[in-house]
Amino acid sequence: MSRLSIVAGIATLLFVTQLSGQASIPEIPFESVPGFLKPPASLHLGEAAGVATNSRGHVFVYTRTGNPTAGLGNSRLFAHGGARLFEFDRNGNFVREIGQGLYAFLFAHAVRVDAQDNVWIVDEAANQIVKFSPEGRVLMVLGRKPEAISIRSTSGTQPAAGRGGAAASGAGGAGDQFLRPSDVAFDGAGNIFVADGHAGNARIAKFDRNGRFLLSWGSRGADAGQFDTPHSIATDARGNVYVADFGNRRIQVFDGSGTVMSQITHIGVPAALCISPGSHQYLYSSHTGDSYGMDDATIYKLELDGRIVGKFGSAGKQLKEFGLVNSIDCRIENELYVGELTNWRVQKLLLHPGQSR
Repeated sequence: MSRLSIVAGIATLLFVTQLSGQASIPEIPFESVPGFLKPPASLHLGEAAGVATNSRGHVFVYTRTGNPTAGLGNSRLFAHGGARLFEFDRNGNFVREIGQGLYAFLFAHAVRVDAQDNVWIVDEAANQIVKFSPEGRVLMVLGRKPEAISIRSTSGTQPAAGRGGAAASGAGGAGDQFLRPSDVAFDGAGNIFVADGHAGNARIAKFDRNGRFLLSWGSRGADAGQFDTPHSIATDARGNVYVADFGNRRIQVFDGSGTVMSQITHIGVPAALCISPGSHQYLYSSHTGDSYGMDDATIYKLELDGRIVGKFGSAGKQLKEFGLVNSIDCRIENELYVGELTNWRVQKLLLHPGQSR
């Protein structure tokens, strides 16, 4: 990045930070649809890490539930089965389970749906992003699952690491391998952006539409362009990339090549991001102010330049309250789906910005 780009970026950072530090934030009236999802009696969501909708209004939930198992291969022990992907119709009726027992399903973190209705999951423990067709077939896999335990051979030598990975540690790097990734997003050209990572890495990785690694940016820290847990990611119609920099309590905005454009602060601790479609796009950001989301929580609605339109919701376990919102779907501007970890649920929220409280 050139010195001129850095100076320009810092100037914009200061400007947007001032914009978002509004003294009085209006409360947006809203309601939560009771009992919207209707799973079978034998199915329990567990921690609803990811929620997304497709063009038909179907709801996909990637959740931390299931029965983890471990199997011994030729030279390694691997686990799977700790996450499941469910599909519901637009009325909340259960449709099907996708990828039951899939090798990559271990610890759910996010699900997204692209412009072609392909469904993408991000698995934090498997270090993989998987693309499914609308019919539920695997189309692409990014990253490689770590070899959790290396088994010593009878000759006394350790097996070599798999191609592109490290033996035993499962460490990611600056290329096409991840270390506890958290989210995925897409631009209008079909480029893929991955937020990586909860540990070790602290970067955004960019791939082309065919899954070829192009570049990455970021490192661990608090300076512009650095991250302390890039937890969620979203793109706008211009191809700009918005990153929830969780540990630094800010949203950083980049162009598609990783140049810092601005930052948004005074929105608490951003955990989940979503940008609505349409000619006037809005940014939604969930705030969780404590480790379990039971003391301080809300969701902010913002203009893309960081100005806060309003906020809604508070911490708790009842309808219209939130417990660790880890994902937001905003395909329809004032009709949101939020996935909660502490409360083991997905809420369908209807916003009424034109009404007074």
